Amino acid sequence: MLRQPSYDRRSKLRQALVLLLCLGLTAYFAHHTFKGRHGLEARERLLERESALQFQLESLETVRSKLERDVALLRPDLPDPDFVEEIAREVLGFAHPRDSIVAERTHDAR
Repeated sequence: MLRQPSYDRRSKLRQALVLLLCLGLTAYFAHHTFKGRHGLEARERLLERESALQFQLESLETVRSKLERDVALLRPDLPDPDFVEEIAREVLGFAHPRDSIVAERTHDAR
């Protein structure tokens, strides 16, 4: 009769431990692939933030181009007369002498 080698039990135990370790590591990395700081969900949040920031950047670039146009029109050597009139009317509240001004009547509750 042949005797079973004594290392066989240790070998199966070692294989089971290695298998459990590999499964644990796989689960750990799979979890962090989806939920981790650099995972797929974080990537989606970053892409949403990128699109919001891109929209904000485009809005700011529009404002900047308008401001650059306004600055160019206010050159000290020869300002654009239409732009000066626009500023005088909108910002300073001036009116041209030939303009008709209609004022709204307010009702006092006295």
